[in-house]
Amino acid sequence: MYIALLILLLIFIALIIFLNQRKFGKLPGGERLERIKASPNFRNGAFQNESITPQLTEGTNMASVFLKFFFQKKERNKPAGIIPSTKTDLFNLHKQKNVLVWFGHSSYFMQLDGKTFLVDPVLSGHASPLSFGTNAFNGADIYKPEDIPSIDYLFLTHDHWDHLDYDSLMKLKPKIKNIVCALGVGEHLEYWSFSKEIITELDWNEETILEKEFVVIAVPARHFSGRGLKRNQSLWTSFVLHTHSKKIFVGGDSGYDTHFEMAGNKFGPFDLAILENGQYDKGWKYIHMLPEEVLMAAKDLRAKNLVAVHSSKFAIALHAWDEPLSRLTELNKNYNVALLTPMIGEMVDLDDDSQNFTKWWEKVD
Repeated sequence: MYIALLILLLIFIALIIFLNQRKFGKLPGGERLERIKASPNFRNGAFQNESITPQLTEGTNMASVFLKFFFQKKERNKPAGIIPSTKTDLFNLHKQKNVLVWFGHSSYFMQLDGKTFLVDPVLSGHASPLSFGTNAFNGADIYKPEDIPSIDYLFLTHDHWDHLDYDSLMKLKPKIKNIVCALGVGEHLEYWSFSKEIITELDWNEETILEKEFVVIAVPARHFSGRGLKRNQSLWTSFVLHTHSKKIFVGGDSGYDTHFEMAGNKFGPFDLAILENGQYDKGWKYIHMLPEEVLMAAKDLRAKNLVAVHSSKFAIALHAWDEPLSRLTELNKNYNVALLTPMIGEMVDLDDDSQNFTKWWEKVD
């Protein structure tokens, strides 16, 4: 009995030490916590979605998800071959060229009207608190922090490990001029020694003027947050970005709901919608869209073009690694959305409607 208790005590101590690593960040406190408590989206000690949002769908429980995830045979959830890619030189882009370059999963670079933007950079090769956990697919991790130029505006949609990566941010830190993030995420950033002066935190439906003719508005998403044991202490969001010549919907993780139609009616139409498509399952469809819902959301937003992200780099769900893009393109035959499917690193010219992209995922088993 004493040996068993000692083992349990050692496990508990090890867990506390593990959870207190700097990379886990910090829960909001002080003035930031008071602002959070005053938010209309914060109730009963946590941020809430606009609609009732169970973590799991009806008929699904955590035990079945656990058994399915760890013991069910995973059919092709990781590619057998190398993910094809190209590498655009971000340092030598023409300053007035409007482009998007995707780094896999939900990380991407944009240059719009002469300003540079970086969204949810995870460039460390993994998307978990363990360096050997949730590793990037072979060939999908070609961009590193040293490949990123000076960034005028870093956007952070929420604090999950596959969107907010401590190792990447520490290496990118000298290059980041300003940060726009969801309310509460700034606590992590200040704890990691980012200057308070460069951080702008937004609650849903709040906006900030970045500079002349550059405006960003935080709009609702349907998801959750948390890096440790306590969930929903910081917000999750999408962003509406207005520049001199473009209107972009920067989508964060989200289940499907009426918030897309509301954003489309209020802020649309959009030149481009960037929406999460991947790491989904019918068992958690309220917090991650299924491919057909991604197309519905693009229609709701009245998006001229769609780029689908959140796939092709990490296996966080059980679906085949290429299913998000293959299903999306097949379903789109009935939706006729202007779907752009760049390879990792391939430049999307946002001023060229004639640009074509291949079904590159069909080249990999």
